[in-house]
Amino acid sequence: MNFPKNLAVKLEIRNKNKSLRILPQPNDLIDFASNDYIGFSKSEMIFNETHQLLLDRNIKSNGATGSRLLSGNHSLYTETEHKIAQFHQSETALLFNSGYDANVGFFGTVPQKGDLILYDELCHASIRDGIQLSIAKAYKFKHNDFEDLELLIQRNPNTLIYIVTESVFSMDGDCPNMEELIAVSEKYNCYLVVDEAHALGVFGEKGEGLIQSLQLQDKVFARIMTFGKGLGCHGAVVLGSNELQSYLVNFARSFIYTTGLSPHSVATILMGYHHLETDKNAIESLRENIVFFNQVKKMLYLNPLFVRSKSAIQSVIIPGNEKVKSIASLLQQNGFDVKAILSPTVPEGQERLRFCLHSFNSKEEITKVLTLLSSFVF
Repeated sequence: MNFPKNLAVKLEIRNKNKSLRILPQPNDLIDFASNDYIGFSKSEMIFNETHQLLLDRNIKSNGATGSRLLSGNHSLYTETEHKIAQFHQSETALLFNSGYDANVGFFGTVPQKGDLILYDELCHASIRDGIQLSIAKAYKFKHNDFEDLELLIQRNPNTLIYIVTESVFSMDGDCPNMEELIAVSEKYNCYLVVDEAHALGVFGEKGEGLIQSLQLQDKVFARIMTFGKGLGCHGAVVLGSNELQSYLVNFARSFIYTTGLSPHSVATILMGYHHLETDKNAIESLRENIVFFNQVKKMLYLNPLFVRSKSAIQSVIIPGNEKVKSIASLLQQNGFDVKAILSPTVPEGQERLRFCLHSFNSKEEITKVLTLLSSFVF
């Protein structure tokens, strides 16, 4: 069967622009690419404890079970959601199959006709896709620019408004001034929603996220925690009030019309949270590596090329798809898995190398990869 011509044209345009995505091959390079910030996906201890938990409870670990509203709401769900809510100092936690499902479910369901969504222009694609499904109006505000946000609020008086941001932005690694944003939100009685996908396991004494590290959790309407990054497994939760949980259970289509996570996946999440509470070494090692990375890049005069970040995501701007791909290839040839982020994923002229730091990266690895980068860009 012939492939549709209009689709083939779109692929050819991507190819000409040097932006055609292909699936990467597995490799044994030094990891500066994954979101496994504190190494939980590689933890043999978490793996073994998950299996032991299932054996002790005599729970079958795999197999599709059905929607949670039918046959999929196995016993571990309630225990895990209670544990997560307690950990994050929230009334409730509702598990979704992924961060994408959580964002699509929340934003496609909660804001109503006549409401307004104001979202940071650099919000993740999953948030944008959820907003597109919403029957509410939506406008973006300039990145971390709360004066621009306030102007948009003032232009829409007597409107129920949801303000949407991320605690750590996935491409830049930077963070908004949450105290200032909450002040704006409270001034106009808005509902603040924060995606903490890249903050879990990174910020806070136990990796609770940026909001809790600042003790601001009671001032946020909803937090979305994604587990495919710092927790090293599948799934996500929406944290919020009892009423919000009930509303999502009744109306969020990505929750209602999907097979629930397997017992093994939920048990892995539970064990991941147990290790956040009991193993502070990984989080501390990550923080030390973030500080060290920033020190070395300053020493090598690379600071002007990098987006300012104190998170595990460090991005160096190298304009042009072809150029940034070339430097990424050179780093990979030297044994380092560093990925190029191309337009249109980021705006043209903002192409970058994205370094993801981990608790298991050594100081020697950080020094070597940045020294190589310096030799390639200067």
